[in-house]
Amino acid sequence: MRAMLLDTPASIETHPLRLADVPIPKPDADEVLIKVHACGVCRTDLHVVEGDLEVRRSPIIPGHQVVGTIEALGSDVKVCDIGERVGVAWLHRSCGCCSFCASERENLCDSPDFTGWTVHGGFAEYVVAPASFTYPLPDQFSDLQVAPLLCAGIIGYRCLRKTGIDDWSGVRLGLYGFGAAGHVAIQIARARGAEVYVCTRDREKHQALAEELGAAWTGGTIDKPPVLLDAGIIFAPAGEIVPAALSHLDKGGTLVLGGIHMSPIPEFPYELLYHERAVCSVANNTREDGHAFFREAAEVPVHTHTETFALHNANEALECLQHDAIRGAAVLTV
Repeated sequence: MRAMLLDTPASIETHPLRLADVPIPKPDADEVLIKVHACGVCRTDLHVVEGDLEVRRSPIIPGHQVVGTIEALGSDVKVCDIGERVGVAWLHRSCGCCSFCASERENLCDSPDFTGWTVHGGFAEYVVAPASFTYPLPDQFSDLQVAPLLCAGIIGYRCLRKTGIDDWSGVRLGLYGFGAAGHVAIQIARARGAEVYVCTRDREKHQALAEELGAAWTGGTIDKPPVLLDAGIIFAPAGEIVPAALSHLDKGGTLVLGGIHMSPIPEFPYELLYHERAVCSVANNTREDGHAFFREAAEVPVHTHTETFALHNANEALECLQHDAIRGAAVLTV
């Protein structure tokens, strides 16, 4: 099969992914073999490719927003059928027995696997995954539409959860960075009744898209919104945003950090945290997050804005992502 392999992390400008012919993987007893139709391109893939995340397997096939159909079942699989369309997300497998898994916090598992980082991912024609960690996908979403929902959507959904807000009617939410995750999160938040204020640096692409999707206000990355916010979510991997975003929060507000990697957070005065403001990171996702998100996304319904690239152009897709040149989400067609 064709796959994009990363041998050694390097700057994306050097195009470190190479197209290769590799054997089609065989599913273990609890796994399924999936023929890949599309795979979303995520900033986490860029962190893997450029070495912001430590090397966990080499060579590695990146990609963790995988959409495809099941072509073969492992001997123990009873919950899936051949021909079923499924998705594979970032959390590839958890141990199921550590204290975090036992307390319904498998996203914090002590010995997890991650698609496209510790195990081969979806920048390929085939991928294997544990049947219990695949997602049946709503029929109303096409392959291209649903691919970005498998990470950008699910992580954005968990970020909304981690704000601690239950009743969203009239809530003032700030989003910092407006790529794949932001453009999905705004649709969920607005459907729940929130007012959304978007801070992002690209006026032509990202601010314009935010306004199309109903943002109450848009401004630059650290511009001060016209109102104090009840909560904020930072999707951009830039630690320097944190002090500014904290200064935009009302008393008791929560700032959620949605990335797996972020540049250093600069020192800031305690006054920005005082009055019970809080900062919370988001680590991965649980399967329950994913199932709940897909139910809500189908009800809204969420509409993803995508730009497509052929599999062999994965380097170009990641380079565009790095330079904020994607309006919405990038997706590889396989």
